[in-house]
Amino acid sequence: MPHTAFEATYVQAAATIRRAEAMVITAGAGMGVDSGLPDFRGKRGFWNAYPMYQRLGLSFVEAANPAHFERDPHFAWGFYGHRTNMYRNTTPHQGFAILLDWIKRFNLEHFVVTSNVDGHFQTAGFNPDHVWEIHGSIHHLQCSACCSDTIWPNQHPFEIDETTMRAATVPHCPSCKRVARPNILMFKDYAWLYQRSRAQENRFETFLHQNHKRSMVIIELGAGTAIPTIRNLSEKLGQHPNATVIRINPWEAHISAPHHSISFGALEALQEIDESMN
Repeated sequence: MPHTAFEATYVQAAATIRRAEAMVITAGAGMGVDSGLPDFRGKRGFWNAYPMYQRLGLSFVEAANPAHFERDPHFAWGFYGHRTNMYRNTTPHQGFAILLDWIKRFNLEHFVVTSNVDGHFQTAGFNPDHVWEIHGSIHHLQCSACCSDTIWPNQHPFEIDETTMRAATVPHCPSCKRVARPNILMFKDYAWLYQRSRAQENRFETFLHQNHKRSMVIIELGAGTAIPTIRNLSEKLGQHPNATVIRINPWEAHISAPHHSISFGALEALQEIDESMN
């Protein structure tokens, strides 16, 4: 249970959700922590999740460089194949179900905007047409040579040698037979095919246009300041007079009134808000 000092904030957040007519869920890497996923906070956080890369002397930025798909695709897919397996085998935590329950209980128009590439909102039961994955999805592939604009589902099975972080096999483009890569935006990436994400963004813009007169709650979950895309979007949406942001983040929760700051992890905060509904 939270300390008494936080109870009023939970009650206020619950009241904001009950009054809302529309909900936007904005989520960063911290949303997956309670499902057992790493959030790569800093170089040390990345190495704690992937100690084999510490032995190789590689940071997250260096491991996530798209140049590896041309230079050494089995090494490139060692990282992304391992993440694919991890995301496939991880069950989204109960907080996703709480959000879905609020949407149903209060009949909320809704949309999800996430920087995560794990696909867990769809896995948890959110309508894929109501999700914008701003950095793409690891569950979709594209040609590493961009021979066409084709994006297709990632159904490749990955076997990873975790001592060397190399994949036994790699997927290939069905058109040109070159190595395929995840359809996600990487660091120093000039070849990401953004058409799928752009279509999602267009649906989000339509959602905003259709709901601009409705009272709106923006629930931000686990979005940090290192790459503040999600935080910036939440704050931009929160500038509208009929919108209120609930920022949930154990490390960087501050946001000015009349918005709400909750300094706990996503699952605990959602559970406490849900309890305060009663």
